[in-house]
Amino acid sequence: MHILLTNDDGIYAEGIQVMSKHLAGEHEVSVVAPDHEQSATGHAITMHRPLRAEKVQHMYTEVRGAWHVNGTPSDCVKLALEALLKEDPPELVISGINRGFNLGTDVLYSGTVSAAVEAVILDLPALAVSVGATVPCPNFTLAASFTADLIRNLPVDQIEKNTVLNLNFPDLEEGDIKGVKITSQGIRHYRNSFEKRVDPRGRTYYWLAGELMKKDNPPESDVVAVEQGYISITPLQFNLSNHQMMEKLKKWDIPWRR
Repeated sequence: MHILLTNDDGIYAEGIQVMSKHLAGEHEVSVVAPDHEQSATGHAITMHRPLRAEKVQHMYTEVRGAWHVNGTPSDCVKLALEALLKEDPPELVISGINRGFNLGTDVLYSGTVSAAVEAVILDLPALAVSVGATVPCPNFTLAASFTADLIRNLPVDQIEKNTVLNLNFPDLEEGDIKGVKITSQGIRHYRNSFEKRVDPRGRTYYWLAGELMKKDNPPESDVVAVEQGYISITPLQFNLSNHQMMEKLKKWDIPWRR
């Protein structure tokens, strides 16, 4: 299978390099990733400046092609599928391995998840893979090995369209992980703390450092599963329509004036 690898930590990040090595022995792999870290860029795309893709094959000798792009994770997927790999498109897109969880409502900010969503928008199945980073060295090897086993046994063509599989791995050694749970998207809230500072020229600026707040989540959520020591797999949809509210709105007397 031809697999496209991307991420939001940048092409020099350890996670994507570990993943490429695990997959390259069994699959054809292409790597298209940002030239620097693009965490929390969400689904941004570049419209007002040119994108440049430069080969970095010396870093990824085991893959068929590797490029870094001066754009966002979503840019990387669009550029790969519509230009760089257009003549030989991949059959699967994997975004990651991200250093840090992408759980609950955090997926709305995540460049990692957004890159996978972009693939799904372009009619390809996609996985987003993340590892907790509360210890100095996340277990990238475990996540890469598990992902390789998953796609080896997963009927990729049976993943429903418009759906991303979002994988999160707890900060635990392999022997301490309790298993795998299929989960729903939970909620994560932060107490945003802006620290006011002054630069050497006397100008004020603010540095954001959000503090994660304890939030009750249903037991089937991704947040709870990872807290309990399970690998979480959450099927995510990007259609945000509230169908229940649609039915309510149809019954409202909504004024219309010409």
